[in-house]
Amino acid sequence: MELEERYAIVSAQEELLKFETFTHEDAWELGKVFVSEAMDKDLKIAIAIRSLSGLTLFQYAAEGTNFGNEGWIDRKFRTVQHFEMSTLRYALFLKKRGATLAERGLDPSKFVACGGGFPIFVEGVGCIGAAMVSGLADVEDHDVLISCISRYLGVESVPRYPVV
Repeated sequence: MELEERYAIVSAQEELLKFETFTHEDAWELGKVFVSEAMDKDLKIAIAIRSLSGLTLFQYAAEGTNFGNEGWIDRKFRTVQHFEMSTLRYALFLKKRGATLAERGLDPSKFVACGGGFPIFVEGVGCIGAAMVSGLADVEDHDVLISCISRYLGVESVPRYPVV
């Protein structure tokens, strides 16, 4: 699959997976969907949902995760917070331009260009937060995000990014 096609898939996912509202209770309910997915599939993942200000609304770390996963979550959060797009879309953006984080003026110890962070957009408001997953290959982290957010929102026809 071509780079442009991959970029279009991730852009479409972001367009389709928008919330009407998003409260702290919504973060809790969405977080439970992530935990259920992790338990059902025995995924060794860490999950976090944060407001754009950085307030942690939900966090979970499955057995088998470690402090390193939290570092990845922090970097994924900063990337979504800064660009208001998924970390995978930003990674593809850089790849299309043949650029790196450092060349764009970003500290790679604080930002990341890989899958696993997804913006929480509220219709008519914009980006109000982010959901992050860490523990699998980055495109698999992204796929967990898409699977759980689409299930929570009841959106069935979301294009999927190739995981292989």
